[in-house]
Amino acid sequence: MTRSALRRVPSYAFLALAAIVSVFPLYFMVVSATNTSQDVLNSRLLPGTALGENFAKLVGQQDVASAMWNSAVNAVATTVLALIVCSIAGYGFEVFHSLGKDRLMSVLLLAMMIPFAATMIPLFRMFADFGLTNTTFAVILPAIATPFLVLLFRQASRSFPHEILEAARIDGLGELNIFFRIFLPTMRSTYAAAAVITFMAAWNNFLWPKVILVNSAYQTMPMLISNLRAGYVTDYGMLMLAVLLASLPTMVIFLVLQRSFAQGITGAIK
Repeated sequence: MTRSALRRVPSYAFLALAAIVSVFPLYFMVVSATNTSQDVLNSRLLPGTALGENFAKLVGQQDVASAMWNSAVNAVATTVLALIVCSIAGYGFEVFHSLGKDRLMSVLLLAMMIPFAATMIPLFRMFADFGLTNTTFAVILPAIATPFLVLLFRQASRSFPHEILEAARIDGLGELNIFFRIFLPTMRSTYAAAAVITFMAAWNNFLWPKVILVNSAYQTMPMLISNLRAGYVTDYGMLMLAVLLASLPTMVIFLVLQRSFAQGITGAIK
């Protein structure tokens, strides 16, 4: 083994340890879903045979299919609308640049520092006044325009060649045609990164749906998992299975879009 290879051994050892630490919670979640509640409490690290039993108890006590559907509808609708609204806003902030827009962007960035808990009560009262409580629309609407996504698309728009915009305008294309036919296809990696971030946030959203949704028919997967811990006795095997089911969609989305996600994030930062 060469000297340069020996120097890399500590780095590889550290990376291997970091990988094990990062993957272990996922491994424990998967293994615990196959074990009984007592085995989970005993921190059993080997797969068990209680997966079928845990699944039967879970679907018998909770409407898992409805919760998965509600979470999927909320997450997909929020993601699609957020991508449209925030990309148009970020595009407009950069392409139609002005001092006033810079000041407005500064206000939006300041809004990122305000915790959601501080705005939750006035937001609930506003939706209650409009009669929108206990509706899917009330869950989706507050999340379709976020300062972070607007900033992400604004930064990505800075790398877009303005000469192409001028050429398209000379050829007679309108601004909407320029956006949808030229800008949008060239920013696929940024859209992928924004889609991953928005989908994961919308799927895992718990506090606002818990506040605005009263009818159990509208419950999402995070709300269902919370209900599993509401009793006097918690079945941790069943709970871990519910957590695993709730984690699968976000893991699939990230694995499918991980390469575009990395390109979109690095491109936006540049």
